[in-house]
Amino acid sequence: MAATKASKEQKYDRQLRLWGDHGQEALENAHVCLINATATGTEILKNLVLPGIGAFTIVDGHIVSGEDVGNNFFLTHNCIGKNRAQAATELLQELNSDVSGNFVEETPDKLLDNDPEFFHRFNLVIGVQLPESTCLRLGSVLWSTSVPFLVCKTYGLVGYMRLVVQEHTVVESHPDNALEDLRLDQPFAALKKHIQSYDLDSFEKKDHSHTPWIIIVAKVLEKWLTEHEYQPPKTYPEKEAFKRLIREGILKNENGVPEDEENFEEAIKNVNTALNPTKIPGELDDLLNSEPCNNITSQTPSFWVMLRAVKEFIQNEGTGNMPMRGTIPDMIADSQKFINLQNVYREKALQDTTAVSKHVECILQSVGKPPESISEKDIKQFCKNAAFLRVVRCRSLAEEYSVDSVNKDEITSCMDNPDSEMVLYLMLRSVDRFFQQHSRYPGVYNYQVEEDISKLKLCVNSLLQEYSLNVNIKDDYVHEFCRYGAAEPHTVAAFLGGSAAQEGIKIITHQFVPFNNTFIYNAMSQTCATLEL
Repeated sequence: MAATKASKEQKYDRQLRLWGDHGQEALENAHVCLINATATGTEILKNLVLPGIGAFTIVDGHIVSGEDVGNNFFLTHNCIGKNRAQAATELLQELNSDVSGNFVEETPDKLLDNDPEFFHRFNLVIGVQLPESTCLRLGSVLWSTSVPFLVCKTYGLVGYMRLVVQEHTVVESHPDNALEDLRLDQPFAALKKHIQSYDLDSFEKKDHSHTPWIIIVAKVLEKWLTEHEYQPPKTYPEKEAFKRLIREGILKNENGVPEDEENFEEAIKNVNTALNPTKIPGELDDLLNSEPCNNITSQTPSFWVMLRAVKEFIQNEGTGNMPMRGTIPDMIADSQKFINLQNVYREKALQDTTAVSKHVECILQSVGKPPESISEKDIKQFCKNAAFLRVVRCRSLAEEYSVDSVNKDEITSCMDNPDSEMVLYLMLRSVDRFFQQHSRYPGVYNYQVEEDISKLKLCVNSLLQEYSLNVNIKDDYVHEFCRYGAAEPHTVAAFLGGSAAQEGIKIITHQFVPFNNTFIYNAMSQTCATLEL
């Protein structure tokens, strides 16, 4: 067993650094459904199979054609005439022996007719190159059971993704440039005691230059507060004056020249970070005051139970503050001083997590659920990341497509630039309309391209008229989409495959923040945009 674990750690080393053991475990326990093993579909699955998704099931009623073999690396000439789901499954499984592959030789519409509950079993359903009617049907089935649905389409030189999920919670959002949780403006008892154990004026030169910068800032802050009516430095001039105070603490040699004390320079550099006021971030405050946090039932997901426990901690033991994160940045200091300081923060984080755990236990008992329903490990992870919690709520496809609730403001504002990615979205909606009317996409037959241009233009105009959109779409785009002939170039499919798999991993692991809700890639200009529709 240990050998297997070690080999997995070696095999998945780089990704484990991104999402950790628990993220990898979530990935390995996930079952993903892919509808249609087209070039885009197999590229998405490739990028989920390689990092070790637990299982996948391909649903595809198509037979492999010569066209499939021409743009799909996971189908060979020998596959022609076979079911596409079976052929792709066999080749994708060769990428990773840890992954279980399954296939269903049916169209999604037939499954929706006969067994819609089939789709309930998956952690994520990815629909590729689906007509609008199928997307709406499947979207409705998955929406009602809160199964995330990722719609993907490669259409000529355009890539499209749409995430459909009622609510997606993120514990580890991994924000860029996250501020440290040091509490120097509101030091807790153990930190106060630790700071008081230092006397920089009486230290030997070696100890002086090896004192952690957090202590240096804290000691100077003590002095500043007594001289400034207990008001911390807030303005730029005040912070500059505070930095000069730190600089004055640097030891000087017999000639009066300041010593090279890197820890003091580090303290000066980190003044803004250190003096950042301790407060509850706005996004978290909104979540704490939201309905799911205040109305806990036996059906409430663990995310909201733990958030309610954090709220009760803030109101009680935290005296208005969140649980301590318990980490400090690397810094110039001798090992023992750094470890001692680190332990002060770790111990406080442990105490806070224990208090939150007790609140979790009481909340679970109040709704008739056993205390072990939520593990200590999960609570610890939640407390550590409490400042960065995120919730993504997408609109349903039915809402997006409804005349009464279409997001006209977003569409109109984007179309101020007639070449924005929004025009590609409108064109994709128009070719779907063309398909509904003609049971084929425009331009699929070369001899009909010219004829299809006028037909597609009618579809564009009817779409704009139906949604009362006063925007202009250039004829160039209508011509271009007819020339595409619904082709699925592998270069665009590969890009979209990487993008979609990345979003899929975010959804499965509940780490990093997925997009909300529409993504458009323009391969002509090498640009992309995220739109809320």
